[in-house]
Amino acid sequence: MFGLFKSKSEIEKLQKQYEVIMKDWHRLSTTDRKASDLKYAEAQKIADKIEILQNK
Repeated sequence: MFGLFKSKSEIEKLQKQYEVIMKDWHRLSTTDRKASDLKYAEAQKIADKIEILQNK
């Protein structure tokens, strides 16, 4: 109950965004290879940002 108004950290926001993009990537991987590759590249950029924030 007390966590109801707790704001998410930057890492949590990026992880959620990463999950959404990876779901899109998986869906596109069977239909559109080029769009799938673009989504994967976008997800990798977010993964790199997460790693940088975790190492601070």
